[in-house]
Amino acid sequence: MEARQLKTAEDLLQSTDERVELINGEIVRRPMARADHALIQSSLSDEVSLFKRKDSRGGWWIMPEISVQYSEYQCPSHDLAGWRKERVALRPTGVMTLIPDWVCEITSPGHERKDLFHNFMLLQRSRVPFYWVISPEDKTLIAYQLVNERYSVAFSVECGVEQDLEKARIPPFEEVEIDLSYVFGEGAR
Repeated sequence: MEARQLKTAEDLLQSTDERVELINGEIVRRPMARADHALIQSSLSDEVSLFKRKDSRGGWWIMPEISVQYSEYQCPSHDLAGWRKERVALRPTGVMTLIPDWVCEITSPGHERKDLFHNFMLLQRSRVPFYWVISPEDKTLIAYQLVNERYSVAFSVECGVEQDLEKARIPPFEEVEIDLSYVFGEGAR
């Protein structure tokens, strides 16, 4: 039996394939984006855009589809990730090697394990302070906050067919109310 050769972040940078990421030393294709996924990503970005415009005090660098290199063998691409400007003063460039302050993943059918298990464990181990997981299919949002080096649920919502979605203050963006109806597209039927 031949030992598997682990791919590195350098191999990922040399790849000519689009929509790939490095997971546990393996270059894997990301799932094709669906409309629900893209609309939630765009809507959530709209909702937190106020923070992108602020200066270092309370401001954030928030980026969609950003690759973050956590180690030589781990470089996932996140749906949304953010860094506080007070910690990262200058506009970032290239592949990010700084640990984010917030990551949001939007699950895709058949790829939930990556977001619910792999990224959860990787981000917790890397001490990313906030991790959100959104499921367009289930219309759920779970926001985790790092407490004593372990993720704890800071906020969760499951949007039923008959349940009215409201605005919510969700860490780390509790300074503003996030319109969950807008994020989940309930107001645009």
